[in-house]
Amino acid sequence: MGIFGFFKKKENKENLDQGLQKTKSSILSRLGKALMGKSQIDEDVLDELEEILITSDVGVNTTIKIIDRIRNRVSKEKYTNTSELDYLLRDEITEMIRENLNTENEDFYVPTQELNGRKVPHVIMVVGVNGVGKTTTIGKLAYRFKQQGKTVLLGAGDTFRAAAVEQLRIWSDRVGVPILEKGMHVAPATVAFDAIKEGIDGGYDVVIIDTAGRLQTKTNLMRELSNIKKAMGKVQAGSPHEVLLVLDASTGQNAIQQAKAFTEATEVSALALTKLDGTAKGGVVIGICDEFRIPVKYIGVGEGIDHLQIFNPEEFVGSLFKSNG
Repeated sequence: MGIFGFFKKKENKENLDQGLQKTKSSILSRLGKALMGKSQIDEDVLDELEEILITSDVGVNTTIKIIDRIRNRVSKEKYTNTSELDYLLRDEITEMIRENLNTENEDFYVPTQELNGRKVPHVIMVVGVNGVGKTTTIGKLAYRFKQQGKTVLLGAGDTFRAAAVEQLRIWSDRVGVPILEKGMHVAPATVAFDAIKEGIDGGYDVVIIDTAGRLQTKTNLMRELSNIKKAMGKVQAGSPHEVLLVLDASTGQNAIQQAKAFTEATEVSALALTKLDGTAKGGVVIGICDEFRIPVKYIGVGEGIDHLQIFNPEEFVGSLFKSNG
């Protein structure tokens, strides 16, 4: 790793620590109170830990799995001192996430692709309800790709809200990448079709398509997303190559309900969790990793253009349970 890579990694770690501060402070302060005056990891301590994790939006089912894993470790490896609980928590939660995700910590892989002798783009369709930070995530993702030397085109497919198109246009200007927009109330499938066609004609590496952020009935949601995907496939077989679901971590268990609706409506291939810097509910990331077994690719830990980070389980869990002292 070069010196610039070293400083960049250090900066990312500092951003992660700052972004998780509210969740970390909540968990650690309550854990400290629960362990006060106690020296042994017993059922009372595990009961306290269970309550702390559930109320930190880790989720009931995931919390039970974590407690069972810790209980087994204590039994088999004879961990007894409460001072070792911090290590056990980090180790078991990290391992559980790793088992469920089965993926590397890296950006979307963007291969060089050709169709009839012409370069064709890697297409990413971004879905999620209004207000979760979907458009902002698209802008920051475009910035990441541009920093890697990729050419990027944005497609303004959320045509039901003028603010969505305007916000994406602002990000287009800020990042310095072009945008294809067709105006209000045009079918999102039409925008997706034209954006990919432009992506092929212009020889772009990546096309990122925004979609309408409406959580309708599952039937209507499935129909709309299906129409968009069909339109994409007509102009470029196999697209979209990725379907990225953006969730707002600050909504806690509501984020899990949104994930259920979207994963039932379409084949979500990756997740992005936003607004971790503004919430004490960051534990929901652990529950989402466990429940859906879909790679969490990105986490948002601040407002800066470079505050969209690759999700690394070891770093995330290590930061979450790292004392400030």
